[in-house]
Amino acid sequence: MKKMWGGRFSKKTDLLTDDFNSSISFDQRLYKQDITGSIAHARMLGKQNIIDPGEAELIIRTLEEILADIEAGKVEFAVEMEDIHMNVEAILTERIGDVGKKLHTGRSRNDQVATDMRLYVKEIATGSKLLIGELVATLLDLSQQHTETIMPGYTHLQRAQPITFAHHLMAYVEMFKRDMIRMDQVKAMANTLPLGSGALATTTYPLDRIAVADELNFAAVSLNSLDGVSDRDFCIDFLEAAAVLMMHLSRFSEEIILWCSSEFNFVTLDDAFSTGSSIMPQKKNPDIAELVRGKTGRVYGDLMGFLTTMKGIPLAYNKDMQEDKEPVFDAYDTINICLITFAKMVKTMTVNKPVMKKAAAGGFSNATDAADWLVKHGVAFRDAHEIIGKLVFFGLEHGKSLDELTLEEYKSVSPVFDETIFEAIDLTVCVNQRNIIGGPAKERVEKAIAFNREWLKQN
Repeated sequence: MKKMWGGRFSKKTDLLTDDFNSSISFDQRLYKQDITGSIAHARMLGKQNIIDPGEAELIIRTLEEILADIEAGKVEFAVEMEDIHMNVEAILTERIGDVGKKLHTGRSRNDQVATDMRLYVKEIATGSKLLIGELVATLLDLSQQHTETIMPGYTHLQRAQPITFAHHLMAYVEMFKRDMIRMDQVKAMANTLPLGSGALATTTYPLDRIAVADELNFAAVSLNSLDGVSDRDFCIDFLEAAAVLMMHLSRFSEEIILWCSSEFNFVTLDDAFSTGSSIMPQKKNPDIAELVRGKTGRVYGDLMGFLTTMKGIPLAYNKDMQEDKEPVFDAYDTINICLITFAKMVKTMTVNKPVMKKAAAGGFSNATDAADWLVKHGVAFRDAHEIIGKLVFFGLEHGKSLDELTLEEYKSVSPVFDETIFEAIDLTVCVNQRNIIGGPAKERVEKAIAFNREWLKQN
């Protein structure tokens, strides 16, 4: 098949060169964006009388037919045509002859592919945001069920203070909300039209770039043609957003992996989202959570690989930039399957409430509340800290939690104690006294859930 750029060459390219140079095996994914951009370009060429308006309409109708045929599986792409752009143009020319050759007037593959990728990134950022929102909705529903489910909060993976399972889940709601905001930022960064930049220095044709931008729903047009064809920051922005999202999913996965172990037993995963062992009949493995944790490294690799590709490229376009597509495609596919599967896994898991509460009680997580009780009764905090530390040591020696100690045992360390200490260190009281914005008290968590349900509707 004849190359569209082969005029100055005296011999055919080597078959290995064709294969190495070709991107059609992966960039065929951009067929819709490529045809949509080409239709807008053709319409503008006709309106500007750069090509005959009737010929522009013929090109548009034929491109629409090609789009329908591709979606119906009736089109085979050719490696010899290198990429989706050349393939579409070759099919167009095959169907309507020399008129099809006029489509490329006033544009280059350089600004064409940049436009296609921007259209694609805007679309996948929108899709990713919707999936993150579905996960947030799942977590809000789950939180609503557990505003009174006491569990230990941790620092250094050591039991620290009592909280509720809802409060813990709501921390991830905040993380995933930020991920949704990042996807909006990705869309904003991709929302500039480069078409009209040409190969690097625009064109002598009187293009109406604003009209094309309006048709393709871009907020602006690029103001520098060199940057227009060589900018891939928006791809990096998506990869960064995907990497941070995966970091959040990985942290959550790590906790679920711990929680469903025999050592914690805080949650039980549904059989539909667990796997067994080929040799150990008793095993029930959290493979979904482990795979999400593992795939995080994959998405990090997509980001770091493309950052490395871009760091040494002089202006303007270089073929290295063909490497923008596979990491973006891979990261998008990865976060999609992770978000969908993770949400279902979390939605169906069983929360073992008594085990969580016992862990909170057995880890002296109410020690700070005991110290606060002393402070409220006139003891300096540093002295209160020491007194409760001694009681914890006593409890460890005698196998007792703070609420299992007798009043006499309390008074043996400090005469300030009276019977009201036991109410102060009740786990439910400990949680609900932390009734300030951001706290774990039932009232505060329920307000946060309501606020975030409204936020989700508006975003």
